[in-house]
Amino acid sequence: MTRFLAPIVAALAVESLASTGAGVTAQDFAREVERALPPERPYDFHRFLESAPIHTPRRAPGATPAAGETALPDRGWKIVWCPAGGELLRSAVLDFQDYLKTSMGVKADIEERASLDGWAGMSRCVVVGTRGQLPGFGDGLKGPKDYRLCVTPERVTVCGYDERGAMFGLYNAPFLVSGRDTVRRSLYDARMVQSWMGWMEFPDALLSRLAHDGFDAIYASVSANPNGDRTTADGSTDFYARILHRIRRQDPARMHDLVRRAARHGIKVYAPIVYQYTGTAESEEGLRRLVRDIVGEFPDIAGYVLLTEGFWYGKWGGGLDATEEYLKDWARNWCRAVAVVAEECHRANPAIEVLPWEYNIDFRPEKAGVKRYFIRQLPQDTVPLLTWENGKRLEMDGFSGWVRDYAISQVGPAEATCAQIDEAHRRKMRVYVNGDTFVCGAQLQTVPYQPFPYQWHARYAAMEKNGVNGVMESWSQGYSPSFMTELRGWYCWSEAPELDDLLGAIAAREFGAENRSDVLRAWKLFSEAIRLVPDTGPYMGTSNAIGNPLFFSEPPPRAATFLHSWRDDVAWDNEPTLAGGINPYWPFTYARMVFFPDFRNSANRAEAYARAVAGVETDLGRPFLPVFLKYLRLAADKFEAGMRLYRAAALGSPAGKRMAAMREVVVAEQLQRMIESDGAILEFEDLRLKLAAGRDAGKAAALLDRMEAILREEKSRTELSLLAATRDSRLGFQQESDYVYTPYSLREKLKCIEETLERELPEARKGRSVLSQRADGCMMNGGMP
Repeated sequence: MTRFLAPIVAALAVESLASTGAGVTAQDFAREVERALPPERPYDFHRFLESAPIHTPRRAPGATPAAGETALPDRGWKIVWCPAGGELLRSAVLDFQDYLKTSMGVKADIEERASLDGWAGMSRCVVVGTRGQLPGFGDGLKGPKDYRLCVTPERVTVCGYDERGAMFGLYNAPFLVSGRDTVRRSLYDARMVQSWMGWMEFPDALLSRLAHDGFDAIYASVSANPNGDRTTADGSTDFYARILHRIRRQDPARMHDLVRRAARHGIKVYAPIVYQYTGTAESEEGLRRLVRDIVGEFPDIAGYVLLTEGFWYGKWGGGLDATEEYLKDWARNWCRAVAVVAEECHRANPAIEVLPWEYNIDFRPEKAGVKRYFIRQLPQDTVPLLTWENGKRLEMDGFSGWVRDYAISQVGPAEATCAQIDEAHRRKMRVYVNGDTFVCGAQLQTVPYQPFPYQWHARYAAMEKNGVNGVMESWSQGYSPSFMTELRGWYCWSEAPELDDLLGAIAAREFGAENRSDVLRAWKLFSEAIRLVPDTGPYMGTSNAIGNPLFFSEPPPRAATFLHSWRDDVAWDNEPTLAGGINPYWPFTYARMVFFPDFRNSANRAEAYARAVAGVETDLGRPFLPVFLKYLRLAADKFEAGMRLYRAAALGSPAGKRMAAMREVVVAEQLQRMIESDGAILEFEDLRLKLAAGRDAGKAAALLDRMEAILREEKSRTELSLLAATRDSRLGFQQESDYVYTPYSLREKLKCIEETLERELPEARKGRSVLSQRADGCMMNGGMP
């Protein structure tokens, strides 16, 4: 009897929680997560993306069209097309048939015709073709990927400028509005993305999902020549050559396979060219030979990205301390190498896009002139790829800073980027940007997507306003399917729906119509919260804070150390080809993602961290850390206001939607906890230094009380984070670094916290604690960028 009552009792408990509305706490929600969501092992979601079907049942039982909507009958309609269109269109037609059957319960036969002449007299059918196959109907289509969609009670007509346009029109056709005749023009020549799954991991199922979300390009073979050439990586001793030496070796056969498979989904492939140009005649000839070899072997690669982290001139230097004369000389020589690539590419095929990207050159606001100078040196037939928000000026309570590395807290573009766009447009050059659009490649990057739709939409509008022609839409993190990638897809064509209408439809679909308004309010609060986060970059605070311990004293090493040998710790750590940048005291991720104190107690690394990640260089005679912590807390509080609505909406969603809705909440909660842990770690370190410096027993007691409170809060957060990571294998993963934190490392963090609470703090209260002061200083970078 009990086993039959258990589900009923659980359902009543969920209804009771949901009915409390804004009273659903993180602990309340966690109990339901633990009960309802099955455990996942690391990489389970990878396995899902490799083989899971694209289409799943979506039609609610008994649903009927709303006013203005139309629906196909369950039987009796057909899909009409002309097989002369090609394999891409055939795949799209078969996919659409599968969507109707699987997702909507609609059976539609496919009818192939040698010609679509007379299409205007056809009835009870979906007619799909290109402008050449539907003469007159596609006259208003101006460029690739454009499509026209006309819906009448008797016929749906989908016409693409080309096959890709027809494909994208079919993918958007399910959103049918009766009587609507819409021409949608593509806003971008290319929407490029990497794979969230990892380097060169693009299974067919993922490529199909990319196309359904409107992507038409991928960037593959990151930091490696597509033909496998490693002349620079193996032959140079320069800084970036040593980094490139660690990159996986490319198998040209794997690239050929990817190019072929991507083409079946209408997806173009872009790749890097890796080369150190020294300015000599021999170096130029070597570059020409490399480009000819690559283009000759891969005639179907659409374009080449020339990123300074792999395509550079002379001896590498980022320019932060360089003179303007040095940078301009570097620009002229680098642009000469770009010209060589363009000449060789366009000799083979004028349509190949050459995308020079001088990412590392100083992008602070005051360097806008130098950044503009780079654009002036570029060959006319190239397409500059610009970094969207990096360098954007920040203002916080009298402090001035700048975005260090990719941050959706700033819509963008940066001041330097504005100058470059202006110069490129003056020269009548197209412009591509590296600008994240659904998950940030540095800020809060260890989640699969970021539910800040209003903030993201503001970025979409800014890109359109600034005349951006193409976008690298996710750099470090890569694509995985979500409602955010779906949302982004709508705003890559003209005639997009109003934001609240589209978000409202998505909210109702995912959480139930009754929760629509609360979910929209939650998304708005999340979007407001992220604007307050001052931590900009792929470091501890926005990548690994929930996985980073709070160190009270120097911990025992968990990997080999060499404190008294001939080996120089600091030099070894800074040599990327040797050490891999691992902190032996916390070796679960890259050292740059670990905040490690200065146990000599001679420097406040919390203050230094805050200044570094917010780009604050001015000294107003007061510490910046309190301002930094203030904004983190404001962001966390704003997040919590949204979370209370979000949790209640998920628990109150219809039974068939509840598990998926709960997973949405798990993602958002992990974002909030990252922000809270960032502040906790930095405040704890600041208090630790004050404790080490103080001699007043009364003040020491107060400091220890506050440190204990922080530890207990962090313990609770870590336990919740651990539960989340065991229920969603996407959390903690970032394709450049693999797992930044894992359930195992979170359990290790809990052991550290418990050790501090149970032994170190009690000993400190008794006056027996010795805060370590190593004579030779502290190794690693202490969480500094």
